Amino acid sequence: MSSGINTNFKQYLVSAKPKGAAIPTGLQDLLLAVVNTCSTLSHEVAQGALIGLLGSAGSGNVQGEVQQKLDIIANDQLMDGVKGCHSLAGLASEEMELPVAVQGTGDYLLLFDPLDGSSNIDVNVSIGTIFSILKKQDPSAPLQTSDFLLSGRHQAAAGYVVYGPQTTMALTLGDGVVMFTLNKDTGEFLLIKDAVTIAPSTKEFAINMSNMRHWADPVRRYIEECLAGTTGTRDKDFNMRWIASMVADVHRVLSRGGVFMYPWDKRDPKKAGKLRLMYEANPMSFLVEQAGGASINGTQTIMDLQPTDLHERVSVMLGSKEEIDRLKQYHS
Repeated sequence: MSSGINTNFKQYLVSAKPKGAAIPTGLQDLLLAVVNTCSTLSHEVAQGALIGLLGSAGSGNVQGEVQQKLDIIANDQLMDGVKGCHSLAGLASEEMELPVAVQGTGDYLLLFDPLDGSSNIDVNVSIGTIFSILKKQDPSAPLQTSDFLLSGRHQAAAGYVVYGPQTTMALTLGDGVVMFTLNKDTGEFLLIKDAVTIAPSTKEFAINMSNMRHWADPVRRYIEECLAGTTGTRDKDFNMRWIASMVADVHRVLSRGGVFMYPWDKRDPKKAGKLRLMYEANPMSFLVEQAGGASINGTQTIMDLQPTDLHERVSVMLGSKEEIDRLKQYHS
């Protein structure tokens, strides 16, 4: 599917043939624009307080959440970085209420969470950018919000860039998952892993244990069995991990297996969950499925959900397939 290790991202896009076909030029241009912007963002995240970018911006996003200064900067830079792509018809961001038309007649739609985990910025914990690319169903028609309301199965590409000790990108074009790391001396992303896979079984889970009293019974049962370890029905000891930054937690799952869970709980009468379907759950589910894992909202496969709102929220459980199958069984 790709060239060898240490191939740069542009060379990869030119040479890769996912599902046996070359990557369309328009999609290549859009992916390059996103990734080049993330390279710039990586530098600014690393500078932090030195250039006055830490702390709250004193404003809220469309969901009413407090925005960090870097949330706004990342959102603006991503918009500026891609708006010149002639293949891009429009974009939507977790930080904005409505989508924005770009060229108007392009083939692709971009959705992104400009800075996932931004509450962790001030404490120097890994954060990241998540993106999803859809094919516009009718490129000649004026852009509408409904153009974005497609299930995760319609994604042409998805990925994230995690800003941590290294800046690393995971990408899928629907034919497996590849990873790149940023060479900060040259500003290029270089291929480090081809055909990323998630082991079907695991001894590691990630969840916010402080919410245990609020969980639905299937989630509580699953976690209690994990905590019982070799003394319980699972007959193996589990380790818990929780970074409170989805992009970092999912990167760990893709790197060494495990389960990440952000389920709805009893404080949420609509059982909707907290994570955004379009900006977080769908792209991460695409990556996880392409690496051999699974992703559900409890009872349904996330990638099969039909969205009804641009900022729709969803319960998320993803990772090693045997564990997700068990969780689905408990919910049924």
